[in-house]
Amino acid sequence: MSRRAPQRIVRARPRTARATIDSSCYNSKYTMLKKRIIICLDVRDGKVTKGVRFKENKDLGDPVDMARDYYEDGVDELVFYDITASAEHRSIMIHIVEDVAKNIFVPFSVGGGIRSVQDMDALLRAGAEKVSVNSAAVPNPDLIDEGAKRFGTQCIVLGMDVLADPQMPSAYRVVIRGGREKTEKDALQWAKEAVDRGAGEIVLNSIDADGTKEGYDCTLTKRITDAVSVPVVASGGAGTTQHIVDVFQHTDCSAALVASMVHYGTHHVQDIKKELKQANISIRD
Repeated sequence: MSRRAPQRIVRARPRTARATIDSSCYNSKYTMLKKRIIICLDVRDGKVTKGVRFKENKDLGDPVDMARDYYEDGVDELVFYDITASAEHRSIMIHIVEDVAKNIFVPFSVGGGIRSVQDMDALLRAGAEKVSVNSAAVPNPDLIDEGAKRFGTQCIVLGMDVLADPQMPSAYRVVIRGGREKTEKDALQWAKEAVDRGAGEIVLNSIDADGTKEGYDCTLTKRITDAVSVPVVASGGAGTTQHIVDVFQHTDCSAALVASMVHYGTHHVQDIKKELKQANISIRD
């Protein structure tokens, strides 16, 4: 399926700009009444890449060009992960963040290699609206408190990569460093702690489902959404629009993150939204 070629719209924005939040989009608990579609750009060595269960990654294209295409196609938000920054003990490629931010005008979350509030500050100044902490926050959970105090909870996202594990209380274990290191953190307990510390959103990624295009782990997603008071983004496994319908209908997640189904050109954002509306899912235009 060939990509559409809509008229290019490039809007410069101040690097310190923040997305405004429309309070009418929220109900009395936390879930957004209008669901969001978020596209994930996993970046390795300056290229968007995609694998299956965090393995056998293939490079797909330039992150700036792809971000611009998805923005023009109507995506609600973008997530940018420098997937090897933590494992390589280096900072995120901030010049790419700056270039992406100059070419889109939707909320933009960035993660990978964030180890301090100084790292957060640099990314927010580069144009990100939110920063996603993951590997560094597990051994140093105070990082969440410090970030929330400095920038506000709306800027702090907890990224969670989890594996199914019957030995854990919730049956799910937190994994860090791009899936390379198992922790002793139970996924449900860690989600609750992070929210108590100031995380304003959780991106919940199932490594077991990641890249399989066989559907989200709705059991995992429901377990977390039922337990926390902040928006949860379902991630890992989307292959069809029906998978997105299923996770919205069976859990209280506020957004669905997609990657493979758009990166490989089998689906487009506007078509996904049209099908979701036909399934009576309240989705942003």
